[in-house]
This record gives sequence, C-alpha cells and structure tokens, in this order.
Amino acid sequence: MSKSEMVPSFQSFGLPSSLIRALQEVGYETPSPIQTSAIPPLLEGHDLIGHAPTGTGKTAAFALPLLVNVDISKTHQQALVLTPTRELAIQVAEAFQRYAKFLKGLHVIPVYGGQEYSGQIRALRRGVHIAVGTPGRVMDHIRKGTMKLDNLNTLVLDEADEMLRMGFIEDVEWIMERTPGNRQIALFSATMPKEIQKITNRFLREPRNIKIKAKTATAESINQRYWLVSNLHKLDALTRILEVEAFDAVLLFVRTKITTTELAERLKARGYAAEALNGDMPQKNREQMIGRLKKRSIDILVATDVAARGLDVDRISHVINYDIPYDAEAYIHRIGRTGRAGREGEAILFISPRERRMLVAIERATRKKIEAMTLPSVERVNEERIAKFKQGITDVLAGGSLEFMRCVLESYELEHDVSAIEIAAALAKLSLGDRPLLLEQEKKRRKERNIESDTGSASFGRKSRNRRNKLKKPAKGMELFRIEVGHDADVQPGNIVGAIANEAGLDAENIGHIDIRDKFSLIELPEGMPKAVFNDLKKVWVRGQKLDITRVKTSRDDLTASTKVLSESGAKTQEMVEVATGKKRNKKRNKKVSDAKGKEGKRKRKVALNNSQRSKD
Repeated sequence: MSKSEMVPSFQSFGLPSSLIRALQEVGYETPSPIQTSAIPPLLEGHDLIGHAPTGTGKTAAFALPLLVNVDISKTHQQALVLTPTRELAIQVAEAFQRYAKFLKGLHVIPVYGGQEYSGQIRALRRGVHIAVGTPGRVMDHIRKGTMKLDNLNTLVLDEADEMLRMGFIEDVEWIMERTPGNRQIALFSATMPKEIQKITNRFLREPRNIKIKAKTATAESINQRYWLVSNLHKLDALTRILEVEAFDAVLLFVRTKITTTELAERLKARGYAAEALNGDMPQKNREQMIGRLKKRSIDILVATDVAARGLDVDRISHVINYDIPYDAEAYIHRIGRTGRAGREGEAILFISPRERRMLVAIERATRKKIEAMTLPSVERVNEERIAKFKQGITDVLAGGSLEFMRCVLESYELEHDVSAIEIAAALAKLSLGDRPLLLEQEKKRRKERNIESDTGSASFGRKSRNRRNKLKKPAKGMELFRIEVGHDADVQPGNIVGAIANEAGLDAENIGHIDIRDKFSLIELPEGMPKAVFNDLKKVWVRGQKLDITRVKTSRDDLTASTKVLSESGAKTQEMVEVATGKKRNKKRNKKVSDAKGKEGKRKRKVALNNSQRSKD
C-alpha cells in the first residue's frame, strides 16, 4: 500500500467539488484525526459522540457533512448548532461561510445575546438553512416563534461540557425536547461528565463513539509569543516588531492569496526585502522564490498555508502568524518551519480580541503557555534605527572605493565654505528621503495630518463624529462611558469604533459621539449594556492600551464623582460634565430665577417707597 493510500484525503470522503475547492483555498491539505473519524458516519446519517479537545479541527468535522446534506432549494431551517459562547457562535458561523464559499444560495446566521433581536428576526424570517447560536438566545427565538425546528434534520452540540460548566445544560435539554424525533445529533465535548452522558443516553440513537487525544506538541526550541491587536493596527505592530527583532529570515502567514501580495508590497514600501508566495504561482516560480530566500536576496516571505506546503529553509528564524490559523494543528505545522536542525526559533501570533478562544485551544494542543509579548517602545525602536544607520555608515566606509566622492565633497567644502560635518548631515538627510529617522517624528507628522483631516467631518456610521466636538448630554437611549485611551496613544475614532463594534457585537451606526482627550476618551453607547459584554470590553486593547471601560455617572447626586473622574481635562471637561449632568442648565435656570426675583424685589421696594411718599404728602 502506498503512502498516499494510507493517508486519507478529503476527496476520499466523496465530498462535492465545491467543498474541496473551498478547503484548498482555506489551506486544508489532509483531514485531521477527528475529521477522518467523524465525517464518514455523519455523512451516513448516524448520531455521533465526539470526545475531542478544542483545536483538533472538529468544526470542519461536523460542518462539512452538514453542508453536504443541506438542501439549498428549501428555505426552511435544516440544521442548528449550539455553542456555549457568542464568540464561538461567530467563529463557527464564519467557518460555515468559508467552507460554503462556492455553494450559491446557502444562508447561515449566528444568533446570540448582546445583539439586537430585530436583525436576527429579519434574517430568520427571510429563511436560513443553518443557525448557529447560544442556548439562551435560541430559546428566546423558539418562544417568540421566530425560530421553528419542525423541519430540523441535524442538531450539533459543540463543546457540551463547556455549556454544562456555564449552567446551560437545562436550556440545551429544553431545546432538544423540541426537535423532531428523526433528527441526527452530533455531540462534541472535551470531557464526558455524568450530566453529558445522561443527555447522550436520552436523546442519541445508537451513536458512533469517537475519542481523539491532543497528541500534538511543539519543539522546545521554539519560543512562542502572542500580540493582541486589531486588524486595523496589524501592519504598524508588525513593522515595529521587525525593527527590533534580530531576524535572519521571516515566514509570514496570512489566510488569502490577495493578502500575500498586498502585505508584501506594503513591506517593500517600508524598505524590507519581501515577496509573496501563493497558490497562483507556477511551481517553477515557487521554486525560484524559495531559492532566493535561501540565497538571502529575500528576507521576508508572505505565504498562505497551501503555498508554504513542504517549505524547508534553515535560515527561517521567525514564523509570524499575521492571520491566526483556523485550528491548532495548522498552527503547529506553521511554526514547525522554524527552530530546525538544533537552532532556536521564534513564533509570534497576532490575535484579535474575538480570537482569544483560539489562543486557549492552541495552548492546549501545544501543551505550552504562549506568553504575551510587549510591543517595542518608541525609545527602543529609535535606538535600533540609530544603531542601524550608524552601522550602514560603517559598512560603506569598510567597502572602500570612496575616492571620487571624497574629491567631490572636498570641492564642495571649499566652494561653499561649509564644514564636513554639515555636509555629512545634509547627505544623511538626503539618503533618508521623506521617511524620518525617529519614530516620534513619524507620530508627530501623523498627528498633524489627523488634525488637518479633523477640520472636516469624519463619518463613522450614522452620525458625524469630530473628535474635537464637545460631547453634550447623552442622547435618548444612550449612556456615557470613559475608556482609558486617548491622543497620547495616537488613537483615532475608527480604532475605537472598530474595537467596540467587534467585541460588543454592535453595528457602528449604534455607537454615538466620541470625544478623544489626551489620556482618555468619552463615548456614547446604547443603554442597558449586558454585564458580560461590559466585562469583555474592559479587557479589549486599542493602540496597545486596555480600554478599561467605566460608566460616567450623570445623576445630580453623583456630580462630585463625575467631576473627579473627568478632572484631567480641566475646565473644558468640567463644562462637558455640567452639560451631561444638567448642572449647567440648572445654573442658567437658577440665574434666570434669581434675576427675576431681584427685579420683583426692586419693583416691590419702589411701590412701597411711592406709597410711603404719598402717605407723607
């Protein structure tokens, strides 16, 4: 038996070409153990118990058979996937969309708490084939009659033990009781406590049992770190890291072919020897590219998983996951391309706040804690830039062949009566072009551009938000919040809107005015924010700083506390607080009342004086 026959492929499962094509674009090469064991019985219609940890590829294990069995011509809901958290619901729904990229007409919707009902209800009424949701919100829709399970073919319980731990198990049973008796059930859980076993005994019919152990681990020679960053700031974080990390060659992983080209071009514009490696390249060109990496004419290769298949270059010192992989196994394959032949390697992972669950899954699979890295400070970056600039001078001097240029400069020195050091400084500035040597100068230039752009209106959603506008009393249905990031972090309104919209599940148009101060910002958000969302927002990072969001109290009784919270901005902030709390309005009203009383008093005194005068007369 050949090696290719021993290792199953996705084609061997009989999956349609549309799914195979999507898997190739995602970068899946061969099925993981859970996929190999689960896909065939699910395609055959059996119930299944999958005892598998997070990060082993179980989403594809149930999503692919489900997509094969769904009838797109019918508009009613045919499948329901229950997840313990909204983050996982979003991730699973996005995975369905990726796998179904070439299945026209398929509709998938995530339903979870913290999001407006109206949008979910509209989507459900239009017709969805697959719903992915948290138990509480799914129950609400069933009770409202906006989600009907009469025609449900498949029910998936993802991370059942986590739902038990979070207290959702009774909700899950309530939902399962309302599904048709002939539906197929797939239950996945990392552990199998008694409560989960009771559910399997009660609801599943002759299930196939699969048990997968996470046996993957990474080499001890690879130092793993992660950086929490939003998509808006990835490039800035990447270039700052590249400026201070002592690297030989870097393999930079992204998800799509388009991103390989775009990112390589941006890195070239910043002075790096970078090239793209993607699946559109002919094999001959791919081999030439790898040859250039080996010969040191390229230092950074931006690649997709498929394009980097079989890549083995000893000089790769760093693997940077610019886009997080879809499962832990892919992550292990990626970083395994550094730290070879007894060398030490560096693996850096960029993750957004929404992807933190995947970080936990990767740590479990690698059996290693991944440490948060500290983004290099401005001072550190500037020290490295100056050191590299000086080294460049040393290298040119060591290279010799400077006689002609020496003569030209001596002639210039005599003709213009300028010292050699001034000429050298002018040449240095000429060599740098428009790019400042120090990072502080770049930040200052960006701030100047931002101030210029702020003279107009920057539109984020429904309302115009100029960051220099004074924030008035919160609009009806809105609350005032403070976040601990401001001008000092070079933050823009778009940075704040993007971070909060992603984490809170809000549309940008539902975020109100933003007032950015030096060390903090004030923002209007919808009233009644759930506690879980509020706690999540406290942990969100923007421009390298935690939001640490707090409510700004606006009742009259809490005026003193509000003033103290906002004291950093002095009189202007005090004025804003007074407007928000109504104190300033009260002052004006009291002044009018006082003025009126004063006029009335004068009138009475005048009348009394006249009466007194008449009586004397």
